[in-house]
Amino acid sequence: MRKLAIATLMGLAAASITTAVPADAAAHPRLDKLVKLKDIRRHQQDLQTIATYNGGTRAAGEPGFEISTKYVVKELTKAGYKPTVQDFPFDYFKEKTPAVFDQPGGPVYTYGTDYDTLDFSGSGDVTATAEAIDTAGAGVGSGCEAEDFTGFTKGDIALVKRGGCNFSVKVTNAVTAGATAIAIYNDGAAPDRMGPVAGTASQPFQIPIIGPTFQLGTDLAKAAASGTLKLHIKTDTINERRTAHNVIADTARGRADNVVVMGAHLDSVVKGPGINDNGSGTATALTVAEQIAKLGGDIKNKVRFAFWGAEEEGLLGSTYYVTHLSADQKATIALNLNFDMLGSPNGRRGVYDGDDSEGAGTNPPAGSGAIEKVFLDYYGGRSLQTSPSTFDGRSDYGPFIDNGIPAGGLDSGAEGLKTPEEAAIYGGEAGKAYDGCYHQACDTYDNNNSTILDQLSDGAAHAVQVFAKSTLPVNGDRIAARKAVTHTVLRAPAGVDVR
Repeated sequence: MRKLAIATLMGLAAASITTAVPADAAAHPRLDKLVKLKDIRRHQQDLQTIATYNGGTRAAGEPGFEISTKYVVKELTKAGYKPTVQDFPFDYFKEKTPAVFDQPGGPVYTYGTDYDTLDFSGSGDVTATAEAIDTAGAGVGSGCEAEDFTGFTKGDIALVKRGGCNFSVKVTNAVTAGATAIAIYNDGAAPDRMGPVAGTASQPFQIPIIGPTFQLGTDLAKAAASGTLKLHIKTDTINERRTAHNVIADTARGRADNVVVMGAHLDSVVKGPGINDNGSGTATALTVAEQIAKLGGDIKNKVRFAFWGAEEEGLLGSTYYVTHLSADQKATIALNLNFDMLGSPNGRRGVYDGDDSEGAGTNPPAGSGAIEKVFLDYYGGRSLQTSPSTFDGRSDYGPFIDNGIPAGGLDSGAEGLKTPEEAAIYGGEAGKAYDGCYHQACDTYDNNNSTILDQLSDGAAHAVQVFAKSTLPVNGDRIAARKAVTHTVLRAPAGVDVR
């Protein structure tokens, strides 16, 4: 009975702040009407131009990212803001040329089909005997324990099966044992774990690190049992410390002790311009920032627009920002709204599962469910169905929820496959990725679904307006110190494998 009463009051509170169509639209404008698709697409086109003239990428550490940062600063300044740029160091990785993998005098394997290079692989040209390491995965998993390398011959190449621990643990154990290179082959545990391993070792290493397919790795491990299998691995990479940036700008109006953070990551992956991931979120946040001043006195709480750097390297910009706030500064943040990939061509209307109704077990901070409800009510009022998105912290809201700050947001899907049920709702093709160009060179201006982008940007603008006026159902509109939540799990951006 008490749960029912609380739920009922929560619903009434959320309903009380939901922006309805005002009787006097001129006096009380709607932000979702002010934010236009054409303006979002103009920003995306500008980001595409920046990438086109700067090596086809806007990845952190690359010229395209530096110029994207300058672009955001200039656009915000034109809109009347006084943006600040927060610099932070990070480990930069780039593969200069595709890796080479073969058996000397035997088969030559195909890059991208038979194997891939893991991020933070070192450079090297190694020909050596291959040793298969605990392929049965006894204990924690293949290569996950130092004991797995007992008897390993220094100078050999380690053949390790995926699973049981992070890639970094396997590589560290191989390096300690004296391996000159490591091949971490896929484990075949699921349909998406059959092909090449294209993940990240999470930190720079000196030896070559490649990821063969499940079938190739299994065959090589069997062949290595004879003790005579020789392999050749060559990698050519850059591993160095570089500087990335966050761009932060606050509205002039609103309470400084109850701030609503609207965030989107600015960087792309190295392989492409990232105009959906995440030029769509960046362009949406910029357009909201340009229009929000028209709400005038309805802005009761400051809105902080944040454009994060190096998200694709592991949420580095947002993590740096949150972890460099004092306890008092964290307590002034009412909530975080995150927008990452809003225009996937085969997309859906995804709403972050802030109340964990899907049972992912992420235990979101209190108030996250209220944020989700604002989005659901908005789309329900427009008779538009939505789909829950797993609230697992694998985008820039992660550091906020790790520190007890409520969060929510929208997305249109990434590398996941559209279900038949979703295809019936949104159109598109079941069994195909929401974004077939996810983390690829083809994530260009044309890699877009204007209908989905328009609808999701409307929802983003609506939520910003709602919470700029009141955060009552999220935090009671009172700021209280929040106890930091400590996690030891290494986070990575969506679609980036660390294990």
